[in-house]
Amino acid sequence: MEIQSATASGLQGLQKAQGDASQAAADIAANLTVSPEDFGIGQENNTDTADKNASSSQLPNLTEAAVDLKVAEYQAKASVNVIQTADETLGTLLDVRA
Repeated sequence: MEIQSATASGLQGLQKAQGDASQAAADIAANLTVSPEDFGIGQENNTDTADKNASSSQLPNLTEAAVDLKVAEYQAKASVNVIQTADETLGTLLDVRA
């Protein structure tokens, strides 16, 4: 069993947080796109409401995406704290050895 360094764990957590935040931001952007049909402009205005409901159910949940974005923020902050603590610990060990 290999034990990772605290710095490597922090960096890994930071990378995961970045990926999760990007995905959540993409989900939010997908929900916020506005098309001309939303305002009754164009020939698509005459479509059946069932078609609109079916297409809206395929969109990611906006609330869930917002929560995921906040979770990614806290994960990034925690990972930064891990990296800072590992840096301080390494500095203390070097000071003790010197």
